[in-house]
Amino acid sequence: MKHVTKSYMIALSVIFLFIGTSLTPLSLSTNLYQTIEQEERTINGQILFSPLFGTTTYLIDDTGTVQHTWSSSYTPGAATYWLGDGTILRTIRTGFSGGSGEGGGIQKVQWDGTIVWDFRYNMNGKISHHDIKPLPNGNVLMIAWETKTPAEAIAAGRNPNNIPGPTFMPDHVIEVQPTGPTSGTIVWEWQVWDHLIQDFDPSKENYGVVSEHPELVDINYGTFFMSTTDWLHTNSIDYNPEFDQIILSVHNFNEIWIIDHSTTIQEAASHMGGSSGKGGDLLYRWGNPEAYDRGTAGDQKLFSQHDATWIKPGYLGEGDILVFNNGIDRPSGSFSSVDEITPPVNSNGQYYLEPGSSYGPENLTWSYASNPATSFFSYFMAGAQRLKNGNTLICHADAGKFFEVTPEKEIVWQYVNPYPTSNMNQVFKIDYIQPEEPPEPRTPNLECTGSLSWTNIKPGTTVSGSFQVQNIGNAGSLLNWTVNASSITWGTWSFAPASGEDLTPEDGQITVHVSVVAPDEKNTEFQGDIRIENKNNASDFDIVPVSLKTHVTQSLDLGRFYEGLFQRFLRAFPILRYFFRYP
Repeated sequence: MKHVTKSYMIALSVIFLFIGTSLTPLSLSTNLYQTIEQEERTINGQILFSPLFGTTTYLIDDTGTVQHTWSSSYTPGAATYWLGDGTILRTIRTGFSGGSGEGGGIQKVQWDGTIVWDFRYNMNGKISHHDIKPLPNGNVLMIAWETKTPAEAIAAGRNPNNIPGPTFMPDHVIEVQPTGPTSGTIVWEWQVWDHLIQDFDPSKENYGVVSEHPELVDINYGTFFMSTTDWLHTNSIDYNPEFDQIILSVHNFNEIWIIDHSTTIQEAASHMGGSSGKGGDLLYRWGNPEAYDRGTAGDQKLFSQHDATWIKPGYLGEGDILVFNNGIDRPSGSFSSVDEITPPVNSNGQYYLEPGSSYGPENLTWSYASNPATSFFSYFMAGAQRLKNGNTLICHADAGKFFEVTPEKEIVWQYVNPYPTSNMNQVFKIDYIQPEEPPEPRTPNLECTGSLSWTNIKPGTTVSGSFQVQNIGNAGSLLNWTVNASSITWGTWSFAPASGEDLTPEDGQITVHVSVVAPDEKNTEFQGDIRIENKNNASDFDIVPVSLKTHVTQSLDLGRFYEGLFQRFLRAFPILRYFFRYP
């Protein structure tokens, strides 16, 4: 791509941001991706994303060039993550019943499109939605709804006037351990239903003073989407391996919550246990103190936020929390921002709360907003992540735009997604992959060594030999190979083994033992080639040359026989040479 001057780039950025305020994405003709001059370019990894209205997942580089795609039979539901080694973990929307962010399953897909795990969570009134989180142990955290009846909600203390439909759907979190191609075991679970409080009806369950229990969730709180059955609308999940904690973005409460993952399933349903000693109660919450009666609307910091994540160790702001603050109904105007906070946590993962007060911090550590602020507004979805270089990569979901900003809030890279069409290019969130992470494709490469050659072979006898087969392809690649001797029309051949499956480079050489019954023809030379083939790639093969020569059966020459016998006799008795005058 042609380089552009910095002044032109800044002007183009302002124009682009202005256009981005429209709810209609840019047309394909303005599929704008721009890279700052080489010395200023920052993003050099790859970005993984699944457009909300498409069935293809894309991997692009810093120029916007598509490096790879994974096709699917489903639209996303809604996040996709890079697992490494060319494998992705993709949520799928298995059906549609009207829920925003609805999913129903996840698929683990390899580089070549092979689905190695297809797990569904859509049964008995429970369905996964929005976001997932791969764990270091190979398990997966999933957000899901569960269905309660109006009677159950009222019994738990819900105001009957705030149950608009035939169901009431709170959230829960499960950890799934893959156990087979389509199966998984739930090894951990947390349900918000086990951690409720209400001050509406003293005759019902969970009655208490809300302000005295910030660790519990007020079943009657909700100022947004109050008319829907999706009570919380939790839209993101992240994991902190240092503290073994989980962070949730709870859209309808305008809050982020942190819970203890070190608990057992039983402890998670209680108020005791785990590293925190608090069971499944909330360890920390931030964004809207009014939700637990320790503040007013004027204290609200988050407005229908998405994508709350911890900043990774070794990155600028490590341990802080980054959140995309959508800004719906923000008192100062409807605009989005990316906010960073430093939570009041100690080295043991314990969060400080001053008695009678709300959780801090009061002020943001860092924040990005556009200028003018209203030129950057994503009404739904969106996300952000801190990069290793200290910059922040932002997904403006509503416009299908990805852009990178420096700590000084300068835009240094941006791209507009054209897939599946320029008018339907919205993306829930993106996953950035460091340059060193994407591997070469797991492509096998067949190689053979050795040859087969026999001489002076008696016709009709059996001879043997061997050669070696090896996969010299990319690490972890699998070679399925077979012997093809169909071009050889002489002899009777056998091979052990005659084929093989899943040969990796780490397996080294495999020896193929060969035996052949020589043809009956005398004094004849036979030649040919054995072809060793990659069963999955016809262009990947190797040749083992073969030759066999039979000897001639001669008649007995008596003259020469006796001459030879006489010579041996003379050598045994040299004195006889004198009598026979034999030289």
